[in-house]
Amino acid sequence: MNSDWQLSRRAWLARNRMALISVAAIAAYAVFVEWVWGWPALLRQWAEIGFSSVLTALALLIATYFVRCYRIYDYFPRETAGRFLLLFRVTQVHNLLNIMLPFRAGETSFPLLMRAEFGVPLVRGTSALLVMRLLDLHALLTVAAIGLIIGRSHQVVPWLLWAMVLLSPLAFFLLKARILRLLRRAVPARLVHHVDEIEAGLPEHVAAFLRASAMTMLNWGVKVAVLAWVLAIMGVAPLAAAFGGALGGELSSVLPVHAPAGVGTYAAAIVAGAVSFGAAGGKAALEVLGRASVNAHLLIIVSAVAGTLLSLMLKPKT
Repeated sequence: MNSDWQLSRRAWLARNRMALISVAAIAAYAVFVEWVWGWPALLRQWAEIGFSSVLTALALLIATYFVRCYRIYDYFPRETAGRFLLLFRVTQVHNLLNIMLPFRAGETSFPLLMRAEFGVPLVRGTSALLVMRLLDLHALLTVAAIGLIIGRSHQVVPWLLWAMVLLSPLAFFLLKARILRLLRRAVPARLVHHVDEIEAGLPEHVAAFLRASAMTMLNWGVKVAVLAWVLAIMGVAPLAAAFGGALGGELSSVLPVHAPAGVGTYAAAIVAGAVSFGAAGGKAALEVLGRASVNAHLLIIVSAVAGTLLSLMLKPKT
């Protein structure tokens, strides 16, 4: 009798593990926000901005999560076919854990969750995650370079260099077969199957790579634009500085090291990016920029929680 109950409990936990992880992560975030900032203070600050603007920004940020999910859906078409909503939940839990845990520790959840929910081997999932993170970094650096080029008197050479940077991932991808062939020769025979799994985690062909790259650009382009708009309506000026602040914050989110929930590092990166792109350095301007950077960071946190809550409400197919 007890054995049957234990089996039933284990089966229930297996069926609902994603929901339980999601609820635990959301609860931890709610406590974290209350402990660090306090929800009343957060709501007062957003009331000054205007709740309609905040809700619009949240909706647009959540929309980028669907783009990110579709990128993975397209990346693993055989494993995820017909299970988009379950994948959306996986990507949201991964996003929430990645924001919450320091030093990119949350990244480890992606290959683990993909193996648990879709049967993707760990090496393949890790290989795919590495490619996607490199594409993320490339997209943000490419967008940042546009801001540095615009306004220069002699633009031909900078734009040519920018085009070379834009196309550089494709050049590396075209060398994929040669690099993997050399790797297979270099590793011991017992590790060759790991190289096969690494290859399986890479885009299958040029068209798949271009789709992944395009969706990465779309995802980060929308996210940076939304954050720049939010910073602008919170008083960050000129517009180039708001754009630079948004880029700085998002660049900090894909680099190898950040604090728990990005506390300190994300806001500091927004300030550094805004100043680099022309924000005033006076005391009053820096105070405005400091408040705006914290509010933008909180908006990112709340959008991650809201996206995870939405993934719980959208019932995946079983």
